[in-house]
Order: sequence, then structure tokens, then C-alpha cells
Amino acid sequence: MEYIAFDSHKRYTFASVEEHTGNILQEGRIEHRRGAVKRFLAPWKPGTPVAVETVGNWYWIVDEVEAAGMKPQLVHARKAKLMSGMVNKTDKLDCHGLNRLQRKGTLPTVWIPPAEIRDQRDLPRTRMVLSKQRTAMKNRIQATLAKYGLSVEGVSDPFGKRGLEELRKCVRQLPPHTRFCVDRLLELLLMVQQQISGFEKMMKATFSTNEELELLQTLPGVGFILSLVIALEVGDVKRFPECSRLSSYSGTTPRVHASGGKVRYGPLRQDVNRYLKWAFIEAANVVCMHRHKRPFQHVSRLYEKIRRKKGHQKAVGAVARHLAEATYWILKRKVPYREPCQKRVPNRESPKRVVSSTRG
Repeated sequence: MEYIAFDSHKRYTFASVEEHTGNILQEGRIEHRRGAVKRFLAPWKPGTPVAVETVGNWYWIVDEVEAAGMKPQLVHARKAKLMSGMVNKTDKLDCHGLNRLQRKGTLPTVWIPPAEIRDQRDLPRTRMVLSKQRTAMKNRIQATLAKYGLSVEGVSDPFGKRGLEELRKCVRQLPPHTRFCVDRLLELLLMVQQQISGFEKMMKATFSTNEELELLQTLPGVGFILSLVIALEVGDVKRFPECSRLSSYSGTTPRVHASGGKVRYGPLRQDVNRYLKWAFIEAANVVCMHRHKRPFQHVSRLYEKIRRKKGHQKAVGAVARHLAEATYWILKRKVPYREPCQKRVPNRESPKRVVSSTRG
């Protein structure tokens, strides 16, 4: 049996083909042109596993591996590097390390989403990029006004329909060059907002009849946009054996340091699916903002309980973890969100039954 490993870069891929004994059959550099990967794989037996690291351009490489009839294995690059344990680093050594892990059956792989999901994910991800730009421009405009002691009063949203009228009155009071800059920012802000609205219309037209999205929107704090991000980033929920794996994948579990009988919990992990983490944190923040409207909801009580002990940030993380675990059961069982069953605590104020005894 042969094993193939790719060490891919921006303009080329170094490939190595080995036998099950570790004997090298072929090595070489593949220039990145459409069809080049497929031609390199053509002489080898269909179904041969091909290890591909999770680099930025793995989409088309995996497509060509599949088109050649091979079995792509998307590698967790950081874990593979730790498991290889090599001091030196070259393209050739990286390929040899991947093939060695393949032969041992310990290659750390990640899920490869189907081509359709990979294509659909670009809609909410690009909207997220535009949304960050919109927030940055709003902050820049408000910071500029604050430098000159100006602020928009009497409105909840300075960038709403009524708020923009008041905002432009403040802008007229700025010095000429600063006023020119803020006017250009406002023009860009309106353009970005139009693009975001276009993305949202496209997403609603594409996914309006999706059953999973309707179920996910029963989660507290989750609307259409967040439900779409969660559904596309989770993909096939069956790839997670239990709910804790999904919460870990989404970055809603803290780092744990346990040694010598002492346990310390650190911040939430960063090496996770950052889009999924963003969605659950956003939903948790919505729960935090509106908790007074639904004080008896489980997530509201959970937030208040953790906030009193450990502060706002960890309370938001706890709510996000609950939402991630609930997502697992919603997608697996195809049922809407339900409030968790509360443990019955005996009422201390209730009168106790008195048992009388007679002594002879």
C-alpha cells in the first residue's frame, strides 16, 4: 500500500509517495496550476490516502485529489507538527513526517466539508468581514466627534434614520479637514451597509426553507444570521460523538490546568472554529442584554449565577457553552430547544412532619 503526503505553499506543493515500509517511491515539486495535482496522482492506485495540511488554499487541492480518485485526508497542521517531533523543518521532512503518521494510523485529521457547504460558507463569512468594517467605521466617526466634544444626543442609535440627521448636524461643527474625512467615512458606511443588506437578502433567499435553521432559531439569543453560521460551520453533527466535543470545537470550553491536586481554569481557547465561537458568544451577549425581560429563563439565571461568582466575561462563556451543547442535541434529535429540567430542592420553609412517640 502506498501513502502520499503534500506540503503545500502559496505557489507550489512538495509531494512524497512512500510504500508501507517507508521506502520512497517518488518525490517532487508540483507547481500550482489547475490540473497539476491530478496529473501527479494519475499513476497511483485509486483510493490511496493523500495527506493535505489545512493551509489557506486547500479547497482546490482537495478537489483535485478527489477528482483523481484518491482519498484526501485533511491534516490538523499544529497537532501533526507536535506529533512528528522533528527539530529541523523542511518540505521533505514535513512530508516524511505526515507519511510516517499515516503508516502508524495516528494522523490527526479534521472533517472535510462537502463542496456545497464550502461554497455556502462564504456568504456569512463575507458578511462577517463587512460587519467588522462597519463597526470599525462607526467607532472611528464617534471617536472623531469625541475629540471635539461632540456627541449625538436624544437618540438610541446615532446611525439610525433619525440619528443620522443629528449626526450630520454635529459633523458640520468640525474643522474643515476633519469634516471632509468624516463625510467620506459616512459615505463608505452607507455603501457597506447596502452590501450587508444584499448579503442578507441572498442568504434568506437561499436558506429560507431550511428546517435546521428554524430549529436553531429556538435557541435563546439566536436569530436567522447566527443560526445560519451555526448550521454551516457545524455541518454534519454526527461527526461529534458527544455534546462536549462540539462545545470544545466551537471554543466555548476553557483551558484546564490540573496538576498536583489543583485545578485552574483559564480563558477560552483560540485554536478553534472562530466563526462558530463568534456565533455562540454573540448569542450569549444577546441573552445578557435581554436577561431582565426573561428572568426565569435558564440562560438568564445561569448568566446571573456565574456573573456573581466570576464576573461578566466568564458568565458569557458559560452561556455560550450551554448554547453549544444544546445545539448538539437540537441537530441530532431534530427537536426545538427546551428549557433544562430543574432539580427539585426541598423547601426549607415547609413545616416538617412531627412524629409523636409515647414512652411507657
